[in-house]
Amino acid sequence: MRLSLGDRTYDLSTRSLVMGILNRTPDSFYDKGAYFDMDATLRRAEQLVAEGADILDVGGVKAGPGPEVGKAEELDRVVPAVEALHARFDLPISADTWRASVAAAAYDAGAVMGNDISGFADPDYLTSAAAAGAAVVATHIRLQPRVPDPEPHYDDVVGAVAGFLRDRAAVAAAAGIPPDRIVLDAGLDLGKTWEQSLELLRASPVLAALGYPVLLSASNKTFLGRALDLEIDERGDASLAAAAVGVAGGCRIVRAHDVRGTRRVCDVLAAVLEAA
Repeated sequence: MRLSLGDRTYDLSTRSLVMGILNRTPDSFYDKGAYFDMDATLRRAEQLVAEGADILDVGGVKAGPGPEVGKAEELDRVVPAVEALHARFDLPISADTWRASVAAAAYDAGAVMGNDISGFADPDYLTSAAAAGAAVVATHIRLQPRVPDPEPHYDDVVGAVAGFLRDRAAVAAAAGIPPDRIVLDAGLDLGKTWEQSLELLRASPVLAALGYPVLLSASNKTFLGRALDLEIDERGDASLAAAAVGVAGGCRIVRAHDVRGTRRVCDVLAAVLEAA
């Protein structure tokens, strides 16, 4: 299992990468806009890098419902941050956006990955990524970003998500994205009940068997809170437990708020896998 990000190639046979979250949004579900200011974003990035982040993921629009954020506003939030991070840190940078135009501008500013929770709904997304030599994350979502989906139904949630991701990977390959630059994400909480998200976490080996690196985005999410009756600021230990389950099941990128703790989880699992 290999992943190429820019000019770096990672062997993910036993190693897992930690993706540090940088929200340039005033209404993030977790940090409530604490890092919206550029100086705060850069200070937070310094902390994430010091704690062991392998990738920095910059987003300018939250996934859930909220006030409309136009393309110009998203560009203003994301592109200067990517440019500043690229100048300061020798790490791959990911642009968390479903707009092809924002992703393309981020690639020009130094990003090497497009993290798209819409499942490539923008018809130009993959063309832009292929032209830039960028990696892409294909995420399962039932409807679309920012649209409430309170009662999603699946006859077989694992089969539906696996089939969707297999299809999205094939579409990405047909658009010219090499297999080692395609990443899959089950989209926990995105059009899933908390029970369905837990089922998908448990089914991580099924998704890993599709043959692409699997990104786990479980950090502090609603399904953990619902399962354990925890408020947002009480989900840290549950997030680390979810990371351990995911990595043991084959996930090889873990998107996290707590980079230090997640780094330790990934390193322990890597040591166990290497010993095996």
